Amino acid sequence: MELVVPTLNHQAAFTRFYDDFAQFDPENADYYRPGKDDFATYVTRLTDESLGKNLRKGYVPCSHFWLLDAEQKIIGAIRIRHHINTPFLSQEAGHIGYDIAPSYRGRGYGKQMLALALPKASELGITRALITANEDNMASRKVIEANGGTLENIINGEVFNESLARYWVDING
Repeated sequence: MELVVPTLNHQAAFTRFYDDFAQFDPENADYYRPGKDDFATYVTRLTDESLGKNLRKGYVPCSHFWLLDAEQKIIGAIRIRHHINTPFLSQEAGHIGYDIAPSYRGRGYGKQMLALALPKASELGITRALITANEDNMASRKVIEANGGTLENIINGEVFNESLARYWVDING
C-alpha cells in the first residue's frame, strides 16, 4: 500500500473508485463526481488546492492523496488541510478527512491510510491534527483511535447537521 498524489495516470483506477461509490454509497459518490465528469480538470483542481492556488470560497490549502494497492487500484482517498483557520474546519471538518471505497471497507485500510498520512501532515507543519467522524460511525472512530486519536468532545454540527466526534492526534508524540 502506498499514498500517491493524484495524477492523470490514475484515471482508470479513479473511474473504478468512483463507480464503487456510485453503486454502494451513492450519498458520498457526489463528492467524487467531478472526477468522473472531467478527470483532467479534477486532478488540476486537487493539485491547485495542494498549492493554495485557485481556491474556492471558504477553502484552505489541502493536500490530496490516494491509497493504492499493489495492483494500482485506488482503495481510498485522504485529504490533509494545511490549517483549520475557519469556523467550519476548526469545529466540524478538521485537518484530515478520508474515505475508503465501499467494497474495501472493514479490512483495515482506513487505519493504514491514516497512519501513512500522519507523517505527511507533519511535513506540512501540523503537530496536532483535528479529525472528526460522525458519532455513530464506529468504524471511522476506531480508525482515528487506532492512530492515537483522543476524543475531545461530541458536538452537534451546524453544517453537517449531525453529531460529530472530535478527536485530536498528536502527530509527533
